Amino acid sequence: MINSIPDTTIHKDLRINSYGHYLRRRFGCRVSKVNVDAGFTCPNRDGSKGTGGCIYCNNVSFSPRGTLSEIGLEEQLTTGMAYHRHRLGSQKFIVYFQKYTNTYAAVEQLEELYSRALALPDVLGISVGTRPDCLTDEALDLLTRIAKERYVCLELGLQSADDAILKRINRGHSLGDFLNAVQRATGRGFDICGHLIHGFPGEQPAEFLKSADLLNSLPGISSVKLHQLHAVEGTELAAMYRRGEFIPLTLEQYVATAADFLERLAPRISVQRLYGSSPLEIRVAPQWGLKNNQMWYAVLNELKRRDSRQGARYEE
Repeated sequence: MINSIPDTTIHKDLRINSYGHYLRRRFGCRVSKVNVDAGFTCPNRDGSKGTGGCIYCNNVSFSPRGTLSEIGLEEQLTTGMAYHRHRLGSQKFIVYFQKYTNTYAAVEQLEELYSRALALPDVLGISVGTRPDCLTDEALDLLTRIAKERYVCLELGLQSADDAILKRINRGHSLGDFLNAVQRATGRGFDICGHLIHGFPGEQPAEFLKSADLLNSLPGISSVKLHQLHAVEGTELAAMYRRGEFIPLTLEQYVATAADFLERLAPRISVQRLYGSSPLEIRVAPQWGLKNNQMWYAVLNELKRRDSRQGARYEE
């Protein structure tokens, strides 16, 4: 049944509660996230959980050019902020610790890195991407202290709510780990974002859509990142594609399921991302031939075509 109750969080033109819109409401200006590589690694690569990483993971595909750990943190940020000021007119910034697992270090190292980022002018806060099984009490307490004075978003990579899929993709953690991490992080004064990927081998759209219901059921979840599964060079997924073991979604399939997902997603949850991208030189499949903004609007235009919006089929 269509939910026709209006919600002021939903942007009337975009038809979703976009994260950019949320930040503008909260801070009163244009805010951009600036990605940095702080030199972290991952327990699924260094042997403590596994080796080789997830079957789709080549972090070059996730990170903008100019964000390399060999470049100093402050230089990465200065360059990134200048880019967003020029391109988007951004006035304030959130530093996104993105590459690999950004709580996977001693708390003293975390505090030093986070503090350096927060010390730069016009930085409102930090966004920390990590695995749900790499969140110590000490790291949570550190983020809690920072959140008393600055903006903090904890980004937790779930990727799939199906334990069988998590095992097949060599993820190295379970749905239970994610639920435990969200429970421990909830109520600490910072935002929590859940990451999801659609299109894993053997995954059916109906099963994926249950992920929206899962996020809706978790009061601590405030935002979501969603993107299609894509294969890039240097990954097991690329090898699977070449062996005919991975058939990517078509653009039409992904757009339809993403729109279905948004219709089920609670209006209170802001949407940070609706697509994934990777550099052309390492992209293997799918090759949809769309730029980032075209991918974003492909999904939003599907909602418009349906005369629908985020939360249209959400039931409390």
